[in-house]
Amino acid sequence: MYFKPSFETKIYIPFAFSTVCAGFPSPATDYIDKKIDLNDYIVKHPESTFYVRSQGDSMIGAGIHSGDILVVDRSLKVISGNIVVAILDGEFTVKRFLIRHHKIILAAENDSYENIFIKEGMDFEIWGVVTTVIHSV
Repeated sequence: MYFKPSFETKIYIPFAFSTVCAGFPSPATDYIDKKIDLNDYIVKHPESTFYVRSQGDSMIGAGIHSGDILVVDRSLKVISGNIVVAILDGEFTVKRFLIRHHKIILAAENDSYENIFIKEGMDFEIWGVVTTVIHSV
């Protein structure tokens, strides 16, 4: 279901010094400035970071598609507005964590899904905060 990133072997990928223009082409340099390991870029706390694959389309409005890999940091403090991986009644789910009028809401980012209002007695735990989404185009 989830797995821990390995930092034993570094995989360095060429990293271009120039930015890529999303509008009209620019006369950019065509040389490689340095190499980076993506784990160094997307993982801030290796000891508490996990990768989880998403399933379903309830978070499509947040740019999370079925099959995407979520980078989840369990050491971060959860604040209202974060996208989180939560355990609800024994099942993992990814939703936006909101606090409104002293109530906890797990909000979907797709109008086809209802928000989940956390009530006393529910089996509920925030498992971690989503920091990065790895999405193929």
